[in-house]
Amino acid sequence: MSTNSSEVDLPPFPTPEISTIVLAKKPSARIHYTYYPPSKPRATHPNPFAKTLVVFLNGLLLPRASWDEAILDFFTKRISSRLPYPALLSYDRYGQGNSDPDPDDAEPPPSHGHDAMSAVYALHQLILQVWTDHPDTSNSAKFPCLIFVGNSIGCAIARLFARQYPHTVSGLLFLDSIIANSDLVSMWPNPDAPGFDPHTLPSGVSERDVRDARERYRHMFHPDVASKEGLSRRNLAQLLPEASAPRLEGYGGEGPYLTVVGHDSVEFAEQSSRSPLSTPMPLTLTYLNPVWQSYNEGLTRITDPDKAIGPITAVGCGHFVQQDGPGFVGDEMVSLLDRVVNRVDQEMEGGLDESRGE
Repeated sequence: MSTNSSEVDLPPFPTPEISTIVLAKKPSARIHYTYYPPSKPRATHPNPFAKTLVVFLNGLLLPRASWDEAILDFFTKRISSRLPYPALLSYDRYGQGNSDPDPDDAEPPPSHGHDAMSAVYALHQLILQVWTDHPDTSNSAKFPCLIFVGNSIGCAIARLFARQYPHTVSGLLFLDSIIANSDLVSMWPNPDAPGFDPHTLPSGVSERDVRDARERYRHMFHPDVASKEGLSRRNLAQLLPEASAPRLEGYGGEGPYLTVVGHDSVEFAEQSSRSPLSTPMPLTLTYLNPVWQSYNEGLTRITDPDKAIGPITAVGCGHFVQQDGPGFVGDEMVSLLDRVVNRVDQEMEGGLDESRGE
């Protein structure tokens, strides 16, 4: 057997840099991040992802550590196949995980201190500074070609970023995106609405069950509920009123490659039946899951038709796909990277104006 096929001579896993950074214009607060360098080019095989940075975008409830297992799975698959990989970045937003609260917020969390666009501007500055602080001799790009891997509200932030900074994003992996244009209460039947017919409810579900579901969702998920990190959702429906719009212009002016993933409807309903939501499974299956599926279908239209895949189901996963299915996320990252690689190669050869990302 050739020694080239043994595990002994496999390239080593990259050593992550776990550190903090102070963003320009916000010198009193530190953001915690984890950065993985790209694979080193070989003499006859340059790394096609030398200009690429994968950024993980958290939801409201899980910090950057929630991506660790998926990242390990991704590296295992790339390295065992002797394939190149880009740099990776996970981080805690202001007020999240280990990071300090946003110093511009007027009130301490939980609050409505800043909105998703503020998170977008901070993310752009973070990427610029991290990319500048990690120069690579094989990479002369002033701003990276971005791939976003997002969960929940992280998907909304990715969309807003790609709209605000066109021609910077080449790939998007949405893992159970937040329904950005919903108050997450009105999707449930309203027993107090004129014409409400209790006989239309699923078998075994009472009016009280519906009222309880509405109140729990209002208490926990309505946009008026302040967040522990100070990130407000009050204007999110105005920022992203449609699932299918706006169409995004990705790296090189074409739509970005996109994979839309939804949760496993039965697993999500089962998880939602537990405390603290305690929503009967028939309610979730009848009313919430179809709305979410329709929203995910709309998301596939924010890019060119031939660039979108999905919605696909993360089998066995609830809302936090990266936590329930890190291997699934690793698979989808590998798949997305393989789709992006040809685009990146073409743009590198064509000499894309890198200053567009600044």
